[in-house]
Amino acid sequence: MTIRLALLLLAAGPAAAQDLQLRLPLDCTLGETCFIQQYVDVDPGPGARDHRGGPLSYDGHQGTDFRVADREAMEAGVPVLAPAAGRIRGVRDGVPDGTSPTRQDCGNGVAIDHGKGWETQLCHFANGSLRVATGDTVRAGDPLGEIGLTGRTEFPHVHMTVRRDGTVVDPFPAGLWADPPAYEPGGFLAAGFADAVPDYEAIKAGTADARTLPVTAPALVIWVSLFGGRAGDIIDLRITGPAGQEVFASEVALDRTQAQLFRAAGRRLSAARWRGGDYTGTARLMRDGVEIDRIETVVPLK
Repeated sequence: MTIRLALLLLAAGPAAAQDLQLRLPLDCTLGETCFIQQYVDVDPGPGARDHRGGPLSYDGHQGTDFRVADREAMEAGVPVLAPAAGRIRGVRDGVPDGTSPTRQDCGNGVAIDHGKGWETQLCHFANGSLRVATGDTVRAGDPLGEIGLTGRTEFPHVHMTVRRDGTVVDPFPAGLWADPPAYEPGGFLAAGFADAVPDYEAIKAGTADARTLPVTAPALVIWVSLFGGRAGDIIDLRITGPAGQEVFASEVALDRTQAQLFRAAGRRLSAARWRGGDYTGTARLMRDGVEIDRIETVVPLK
């Protein structure tokens, strides 16, 4: 963040907020089907921190990243919406999915002029999904395209940068949200069962969760993916059987801070077969003795 950005954040008070009111740029339920993984970096030095003093950013990050859990969720088609009314100032489409051509970090994207010096830029649209063209007028909530994996990105999301007179503004301390999104200091993206510790690529693809397992499965493993994990966090993993009996319990401590990660644990089959029925997996993310998030998943054994 430059000194100019720091000064603008202080200056963007109630009067400026009236000039621009933002809505969520995805058609999703925040905290359930989409998540804010990273915010604007407000650290003026070589480190990174978000507007709440947390680590949900990286050095020089100039926007807010709204993600979905995995590529399966992305491929179902998640509409990206205009965050405010305005005129389309520029569009790029045609960047192939999963690629990041030189000098096209944004991938497929849209820039919207909102008037009075305000502009938003949205990045990483799916190839061929854009529904707008340069010069079009849009209203807040109008569909622009679909979330994708184009440009410089490691996970499916839409990156939104807000600028005023060409300078980046963090919309959170500037009070630009019509309905301010809740700050989540980390949490679970997805959870599932498998008969062995799954490959992380399968988790990121959304294909690691078993819909059913046989009663002869060699192991019963619960896995979770999450964002914003911090060194010292505890992930409590538990499996209960059809009669409510505890099948497995474990606590996993995180040894480092990571933007996204997964953990898995479980129990091997020690008899001829598991008892048939529904098995419930519960995961809790604990930080300094406080539950930050919780997620449950169920798998039938037949």
